[in-house]
Amino acid sequence: MLDLIAGYRHAEAMTRTILFNKPHNVLSQFTDRGTEASSRQTLSDFIAVPGVYAAGRLDRDSEGLLVLTDNGRLQAQISNPKHKTPKTYWAQVEGIPDEQALQALRQGVSLKDGRTAPAKVALMEPPRDLWPRTHPIRVRKTIPDSWVSVTITEGRNRQVRRMTAAVGHPTLRLIRYRIANWTLDGLASGDWRDA
Repeated sequence: MLDLIAGYRHAEAMTRTILFNKPHNVLSQFTDRGTEASSRQTLSDFIAVPGVYAAGRLDRDSEGLLVLTDNGRLQAQISNPKHKTPKTYWAQVEGIPDEQALQALRQGVSLKDGRTAPAKVALMEPPRDLWPRTHPIRVRKTIPDSWVSVTITEGRNRQVRRMTAAVGHPTLRLIRYRIANWTLDGLASGDWRDA
């Protein structure tokens, strides 16, 4: 696969690209089209850079890497599923998936909108130096939880959550760690930097 980052840096040196660690409960847009009195946080509560837009979305209840850019071609490259840009998520799931569940995710699972493409999936240790979440996850004393790394190249709505639920391990917390070659490394929750 062509190095996405290097290709766009070389071709369009004037592109502004921002990496943002989106906190839980923040909308992936600059305005809230909800009610006038809405108190929901948006990107504008964290980023005051004109002319950049999110390349893809991250659900309000998910956290992690969001790429913003002023380059429409780069935005399409990242967000359009036909480009198959890999995205890696860290999912804290209910229970401990066995090899059969992991293999099902690797091969693709059937969802209401069709079968998913194969994913790269592995159990992982809990992420080091993980920031606290503003709203704690649901914890059950009788059911353990574990962390799974999931890399997909599609972009269906709430895909990782639906995939883990399909194999019997609902997602409790979801963090997008990587998009193409960009990662969250060095970014605290709510912080951003130029790529």
